[in-house]
Amino acid sequence: MLIKVSNNPIVNTSAKLVAVAIIMFAFVFVVMVPLYDVLCEALGINGKPSGQVYTAVQAKVDESRTVSVQFIATNNDGMPWEFAPTATIMKVHPGAVNGTVFFARNPMPDAMVAQAIPSVSPARAAQYLHKTECFCFNRQPLDGGMSAELPLQFIVDQDIPSDIGTITLSYTIFDVTDMAGSAAIAAR
Repeated sequence: MLIKVSNNPIVNTSAKLVAVAIIMFAFVFVVMVPLYDVLCEALGINGKPSGQVYTAVQAKVDESRTVSVQFIATNNDGMPWEFAPTATIMKVHPGAVNGTVFFARNPMPDAMVAQAIPSVSPARAAQYLHKTECFCFNRQPLDGGMSAELPLQFIVDQDIPSDIGTITLSYTIFDVTDMAGSAAIAAR
């Protein structure tokens, strides 16, 4: 059944195009994001850490078990910074507090602001990797030509399933200078 808004065919066509645009917009923002999350979880890709703040509690370290944690650093397209982990792999015991450092350098002449977005693989390991301190919690401003060490502290939960022997923690760094605005850069 076709809906007729007006006797004018131009008005009818315009109304239909507006309706299609609204439906497409709603589909992208209402359906695609939850669908993406469900597919990622079902397929075990793009493990996203929970947005909840982790509070460390006194726990016994499980020294009978070792989990390998791999670190990967990637620059988003157009991000000129040098960005890399100082250690690419660590062997850790569940329950122990661990620390490492990532290196960042802004080779550009002007100050920039970056934001790192984490991803954990396999996806089901994300709930067992708790970051207690992470450069990804905040935007990272760097003056032109300057470098910085970006700290990361984490705990692999004792409840991690025994079949997970390796966790990959990957960070992609983005240029957010325009979003941060010049006031954020000057406030440093």
